[in-house]
Amino acid sequence: MKPPTQRGHFPWRWSAPGLLYLAIVIGFSIAAPAFPSIENALNILVQMTPVAIGSLGMTFVLLTAGIDLSVGAVMFLTAAVGGALVVSSGWPVAAAVPMMLLAGAAAGCANGCLVTRLGASAFIVTLATMFVARGAGLWITQTRAINLPDVFRGLATGRLGGVPLPVLVLILAFVSAHILLTRTPFGRRLYAIGYSRDAAQTAGLPVGRTICLAYVISGICAALAGTVQVSQLAAVSPNLGQGIELEMIAAAVLGGTSLFGGRGTAAGAILGAAFVQTVRNGLNLIDADPFIYPIVSGVIILLAVLIDSWQQRRESPRRTHMSAA
Repeated sequence: MKPPTQRGHFPWRWSAPGLLYLAIVIGFSIAAPAFPSIENALNILVQMTPVAIGSLGMTFVLLTAGIDLSVGAVMFLTAAVGGALVVSSGWPVAAAVPMMLLAGAAAGCANGCLVTRLGASAFIVTLATMFVARGAGLWITQTRAINLPDVFRGLATGRLGGVPLPVLVLILAFVSAHILLTRTPFGRRLYAIGYSRDAAQTAGLPVGRTICLAYVISGICAALAGTVQVSQLAAVSPNLGQGIELEMIAAAVLGGTSLFGGRGTAAGAILGAAFVQTVRNGLNLIDADPFIYPIVSGVIILLAVLIDSWQQRRESPRRTHMSAA
């Protein structure tokens, strides 16, 4: 078997999610005159940053046919760590942020080790660590909100060359993820493992180590997403990141990443996040009832799963043939 290096069968703009996204943009542009403005487009870009960064990390895990349900809780835990260091211990923000990223990497490493060393289901492992991470965050914050200093808020409001800092962080995360997936042996191993784990093991690839590193990257991305979101909110609230893991999964899958592994791109994750945030932004501009937001989110997730299942059925004969080759 010759493992694929990247599984993108057709341009996103001509796929079902791409066409649906185009229809949604046209619909909101007609319903809300402020929607197609450059200012609103920039607002969508800034607001989608946490989900987009998290979906990049989720893409690495999904490529191995795994899943990470703990990313939202890891966002909260790392934000709690950062808030405690800055507010309670007096650490400078420049020193607290690396510690937040380190905490995210540690959480991802724990997930990866449990999945690979114990052979446990990724769904069960990350579901358990989701509760552990959120519980640890609640213990650190004592279930109270932590108001952050203005310097932390500067991470969200600052600009460099006229570009908002959250957007620059997203660009850096995207470029790093894209290079890892398309220009390194690690990226090629991810696609090979997701496409056929048995064949990857037969070929002598370090399956366990590669999968573990994918979860570490997911943890780091969750911590980075938490850093951006907490800077936008200027406070660490007990419900930070709650339920956002489903939006990240939906964004990755809408962007072409398969829940069955072996297919996905960094660019697709960004486009999927733009899809999710555009819908949320459009609903807000047309003054839709906030109670329908969860319904719309549920429909988006269902749509993502249905599209992925359809693509998986189209791909199954070819995948079976290549695995036997």
